[in-house]
Amino acid sequence: MDYSLDVRFKPLYEAIGSLHAYICRKSHKKLDLSPSWAKEVRQRLTPEFAQLLDNVQIDGDWKLTYLLVHLCPEEEVAGFIEWLEAMTAGNLYETMSPYGNQFPVQMADFRDRTLKLFDHWNEQYFRHIDPMIITRLNEEARNRKQSVSSIPTLELIDDTTNGLYFVPMNGLKQIVLMPQYHFQPVNVISHYGKVTICHYAARIYLGDEDFLTPHDYRMIRSVAEKSRLKILRYVHHKPRTFIEIVRHLELSKGITHDHISKLRSGGLLHAHFEGDTLTAYSLRTGALDQAHKKIMGYIEQDR
Repeated sequence: MDYSLDVRFKPLYEAIGSLHAYICRKSHKKLDLSPSWAKEVRQRLTPEFAQLLDNVQIDGDWKLTYLLVHLCPEEEVAGFIEWLEAMTAGNLYETMSPYGNQFPVQMADFRDRTLKLFDHWNEQYFRHIDPMIITRLNEEARNRKQSVSSIPTLELIDDTTNGLYFVPMNGLKQIVLMPQYHFQPVNVISHYGKVTICHYAARIYLGDEDFLTPHDYRMIRSVAEKSRLKILRYVHHKPRTFIEIVRHLELSKGITHDHISKLRSGGLLHAHFEGDTLTAYSLRTGALDQAHKKIMGYIEQDR
């Protein structure tokens, strides 16, 4: 394996994860959070800040915000704000340049906007979240990190991320995995030259315990459709690109994408990434075995 693996967590990572969950409006219906979560959060925000968030886009500047969070040595949002306030535009160019040659058009404006976003988000939402979220994410990261030296890298990445496969690339030195709660079941992947960062869905759920978790139900439901079974059969022997799957199913790209998304959320597919570019899909056989065990375990459990 040409790259190393690290697992990290600090509250700052979940701060940007929660902010991402809010501003990524097209994903709200896909998240494990309550369907009313975004609406409830908006009621906590000042009208001015809510309007500002409405205009934030998931674009190149937002990807660079994730990079800043990764590079910041501080643990908490307050520390990130102090660190960023002390940075000049020149400091930021120097700090970010080893990770690529794409920069905001106006670095000083980018810094000021990022400061405002994190300061207001922390005060109006993030510092009020259930502290158990941070506790559980810390535990998740600690347990995964302890496995880095004892479990093969590809196997650990696959199990941790629910099916991701990062293709070794020229110049790629490190994969960093960071557990996140708010944006479950979706993973957020960003590539910066020598490092690929994955904020992965930790499959942590608060509230009433159930024998089957939301992830388990999603895994079982994902195969209950003929076209999805055809996809699994088609990608069984070798990885297939999205276009190959579209042609095989003879369905529209939109419908095919929806079927693949369901299978990915259920963990039934390996998603092959080169950097942050998704190139192909293949069958994740172990997930089928897991689904069978979950179903039988539920059926056979004592009443």
